[in-house]
Amino acid sequence: MQIIAHRGASFYEPENTLRSFKRAIEMNVDYVEVDVRMSKDNELVIMHDADINRTTNSSGLIKDLTLLELKKADAGKGEEIPTLDEVIELVKNKAGLVVEIKEPGTEEEVIEKITANNLKNTVITSFFHKTVKNVRSSYSDINAGIIFVGQPLNIGQMASAANANVIFPSYRYMDEELVKDAKEHDLTIYPWAIDNPKIFEKFVKMGVDGIVTNKQFLTMQK
Repeated sequence: MQIIAHRGASFYEPENTLRSFKRAIEMNVDYVEVDVRMSKDNELVIMHDADINRTTNSSGLIKDLTLLELKKADAGKGEEIPTLDEVIELVKNKAGLVVEIKEPGTEEEVIEKITANNLKNTVITSFFHKTVKNVRSSYSDINAGIIFVGQPLNIGQMASAANANVIFPSYRYMDEELVKDAKEHDLTIYPWAIDNPKIFEKFVKMGVDGIVTNKQFLTMQK
């Protein structure tokens, strides 16, 4: 059972910060999950929202701010907004990396960073399934997964359309049939985001490959 730390150890530390990622690594997670966006000056930065209003002491859209301007914001406990380069340097040889692409069109730059650093244990993912298809079409050796909310009629068909080999379904809409269908199509399945121990045990019994979590299970024995 693999543990994916959603935005790092985000229940314990400010989300999507180096502090949060370090804490997750210390907790022996399998993967650290990050969200990637592009700044005004074309730097890949780590932030879930399109703006910095919720998670920092500043405001503004990421696309309208330079890296220097973004670095001036306090992302919690004195942490800066990190770049993808900084995250790669931190997690390399310590944990796997799940990169959620928040903006279509940035996938080429993301992949360049990953391949330049020879990162092997990486999964690219997105709600934008065409973005996932673009990644797998150009780099078939990179694991890439679609994120979705709901219960598709044919998960194999949906994943195949995006050329994805991984799926990230919202756990709230999942059942045993979806897991079985995913396995029949050789798909790795990581439900998100589970923080309740009882729900966790339920999905372990279903046979999922791992869990995306904010809070619990980060220190569990694997």
